Amino acid sequence: MSTTTVKSSTTTAFLVQAAVSFGIALTACVIAIAYLPAGAWIRAFLALALLYVVTSTFTLAKCVRDRQETATVSGRVDQARLDKLLAEHDPFKVDT
Repeated sequence: MSTTTVKSSTTTAFLVQAAVSFGIALTACVIAIAYLPAGAWIRAFLALALLYVVTSTFTLAKCVRDRQETATVSGRVDQARLDKLLAEHDPFKVDT
């Protein structure tokens, strides 16, 4: 049975770019809400909505990651079972 390791295709540069981009976008939204020419209640509501969007985004990203990991693990288990069946199969065995 062959064992293969699953490598992540995400590079460090891509991870840093995504984190910096997220930070810039979040900061821009916070600054925009803070300087919005509106009442405190409206700014508070928008800030709460922004917080809800950010936490929902993290939750969605975690769910997508978990689903992908589950599919990868089950795919590897299926491949291991197939490898075992093929290794045990003898095409020249005569059934009596």
